[in-house]
Amino acid sequence: MTDRLDVEMMPSYDDVMRTIVQLPDDQLRQLAELSRREKISRAEAIRRAVAEYARKRSAGGIRKAFGLWRGRRRDGLAYERRLRREW
Repeated sequence: MTDRLDVEMMPSYDDVMRTIVQLPDDQLRQLAELSRREKISRAEAIRRAVAEYARKRSAGGIRKAFGLWRGRRRDGLAYERRLRREW
């Protein structure tokens, strides 16, 4: 018999889709080791990996900020120091 508290604590994936993924043997071994170490299922490890990948890829705005001062006549460091003097 399942304890009611256990049922309520289980994650709910109402909008899930099964996906078949082919992994090379070395990645499959790495996934199995990671899952064992973290004490999670392979499916949970893959969900976490996809979430982390999506989080990193959505940080594109940060990447776009690099090089904003390229081509400007004003020295970025001098500009920053001037602003800090106002503090």
